[in-house]
Amino acid sequence: MRFVLPFLAAAMAGSFAASVGATPTPITLDQAMSNPDWIGNPVEAAWWGWDSRQVYYKQKRAGSPLRDTFQIAAPNATKLVDDKQLANLDAAAPVYNREHTRAVLLRNGDLFERDLKTGALTQILRGTTPAADPQYAADGAHVQFRVGSDWFSWSRAERLVSPVALLRTAKDPDAAPDADSRRDLQLRLLSTLARLKDEKDATRDRRNAERSADATRAPLPVYLGDKVVIETSALSPDGRYLLVVTSAKDGDKRRIGKLAKYVTESGYEETDDQRKRVSDTGPQPHQLKLVELSTRKVSELSFDALPGIAVDPLAELRAAHKLDPLKGNRALRFENREDSIRWSANGAQVAVMAQAIDNKDRWIATVDLAGAKLKPVHRLSDAAWVNNRGNDFGWQPDNSTLWYQSEESGYAHLYTQTADGKARALTSGKWETSEIEWNADGSTAYFLCNPKLPGTYEVCSTSTKDGALRELTSLGGVESFALSPDGRKLLVRYSTAYMPTQIATVASSGGAATQLTDTRSADFKAREWIAPQIVAVPSTHGADPVWAKLYRPATLEAGKKYPVVMFVHGAGYLQNVSKRYPVYFREQMFHNLLVEKGYIVLDMDYRASLGYGRNWRTAIYRQMGHPELEDYIDGLNWMVANHQGDPANVGIYGGSYGGFMTFMAMLRAPDQFKSGAALRPVTDWTTYNHEYTANILNTPELDPDAYKISSPIEYADQLKGNLLIAHGMIDDNVFFQDSVRMAQRFIELKKDNWELAPYPMERHGFVHPESWYDEYRRIYQLFERTLKK
Repeated sequence: MRFVLPFLAAAMAGSFAASVGATPTPITLDQAMSNPDWIGNPVEAAWWGWDSRQVYYKQKRAGSPLRDTFQIAAPNATKLVDDKQLANLDAAAPVYNREHTRAVLLRNGDLFERDLKTGALTQILRGTTPAADPQYAADGAHVQFRVGSDWFSWSRAERLVSPVALLRTAKDPDAAPDADSRRDLQLRLLSTLARLKDEKDATRDRRNAERSADATRAPLPVYLGDKVVIETSALSPDGRYLLVVTSAKDGDKRRIGKLAKYVTESGYEETDDQRKRVSDTGPQPHQLKLVELSTRKVSELSFDALPGIAVDPLAELRAAHKLDPLKGNRALRFENREDSIRWSANGAQVAVMAQAIDNKDRWIATVDLAGAKLKPVHRLSDAAWVNNRGNDFGWQPDNSTLWYQSEESGYAHLYTQTADGKARALTSGKWETSEIEWNADGSTAYFLCNPKLPGTYEVCSTSTKDGALRELTSLGGVESFALSPDGRKLLVRYSTAYMPTQIATVASSGGAATQLTDTRSADFKAREWIAPQIVAVPSTHGADPVWAKLYRPATLEAGKKYPVVMFVHGAGYLQNVSKRYPVYFREQMFHNLLVEKGYIVLDMDYRASLGYGRNWRTAIYRQMGHPELEDYIDGLNWMVANHQGDPANVGIYGGSYGGFMTFMAMLRAPDQFKSGAALRPVTDWTTYNHEYTANILNTPELDPDAYKISSPIEYADQLKGNLLIAHGMIDDNVFFQDSVRMAQRFIELKKDNWELAPYPMERHGFVHPESWYDEYRRIYQLFERTLKK
């Protein structure tokens, strides 16, 4: 990204000024790692009331896992919602009718309709199995919804729920039997058998005819066969068609991981089945079926029309490793399940989004309903992998214009395509759109945007008329938003570096925000914290500047060299250098403590982090841990050159992907990094899951070299420094096995100055304050012991 120097200087100067104002309040390790209730619990979810005058939100109780619901009728007018009021409560994510006069609500799995003129609430369904996917029928007089695999319709006039489509994964009992010569012989020779068969067939046909003709009867089931599993389905609003995504029954033969638990209530060791590992067999392919409900005819939709479907982008790798070439089409999946099928409001159009299992292509196609054929309308290809984020799509109110997100420009932006196939970009630039929400008439799109800085998020809008970008908020750390039922306001969830998520309202045309909550405790609000300075670290490897958070004293002591600690965020694709309240809020307090104790700290959004566009995201393709390490070495050198960092005393730490990167730093750059703490780390990518890993490294069978150069266990012999490994023993994301295998490797190599700290009652994200304290006590002691010599 190109930013002019004056802008950078101004941004950095503002950040430095924020840290100079007051002396930071000391924080103890015990308090930083204690139950975060002392901070004041954030607003977890927020939604509008039906009249656009009230707001509701949920918040965790202090000292309890229970959540309470609050109502705000006006600023400074917050009250707890009494249990007796819950029956009339609104819900998040309502589905509106075409006129925006009614809304369908899902609450606790039950279905309701709210009259937006009078406020009257009508319960549609009360059941033990949750309803899902509610929508208005094309006539506006009915509400359609799914329960399990079956679809139903509710008539407002009759107050009656009726089944529309009943899906069964079984053989059709009325279907003609398979050809059999012995059976034919019996019927030809024995007239009694033939007569009984004819009578049975006639009775069945008459029963089915009566059922079909009688509007008071449920429709006959649609049989899909006994060899498939229903993944999802979507009913056309006109009630004529059903699209069904299926996969092969018992088709996934991958071995399931077993998770051992040693500290249990029973007193005995126990095991749980957990995820499957990355494999060339991969997840099961999906099939797409079109059901014509009036005839119950099921048509398998061919993927042949999708451009490039039969071209293998990994053919060279297959040939290099002497694997069989691809035969026929590549396998597909509808990764977002119910969000992969979008009907127009009148039911005349439907679009589907499918991805190749190798994730090099993503297609949007419409369906020729009469001809039961796919018609491709958009293809997104990537030599690395197509982004699973920023792929929303749907129909405009005119029932013919398709809107979608695409990363084709290098950044996730919003597009429309008219019935004649003409596409138009509504947004553009070196920034990204996310969380698209349209107004009632489809003239304006609202979304999150970050055009100022990659980590500064606001609500923006654009109109289909002029495509102009309008920034509606100036909060800096917007996390999500919801348009009010009347379309006049936005309910915004936002945060800052030291303020957990709160809510505010803003006019949908933009303007000043009205803050509705501040749930922080008096103790937390009274404290002075070190404001993280958002800085741009120059890259020596041709990348854009690497944005980072810097924690340091307001004034550096002349001539002093400061030990450096570098933090690595997790997941790889997360973004931690933003103006939002960090996921790593404990770590942020720990960084305050480190600065208090004489360290300087740098937290970087290394290559692959979220929010920086396609090239940044895919820089790690087939080489995980390599570009990221280059960025951290650039960051280290920048700290030495600009902030009196001591190059001889550098520590690094992080969890999950951050733990993986700690290993890569300690093992691949052992002369730069003296000490490290690898928390819940991946040590061998062949043991991680398919959906994440195969996008970046392909599969171990197909691309073993990518796994070899990307897995820390391959570099275990290069350990020189001081290493702490900390891992929850019941981690169901990164298995504890990863750390155990690395420990065994270090034992065999006779390595010194490393330790493994297991946590018997912790999963991937620690939840017990005692474990948090023990883990960070070890990290702190490691740095104190090794970086201050």
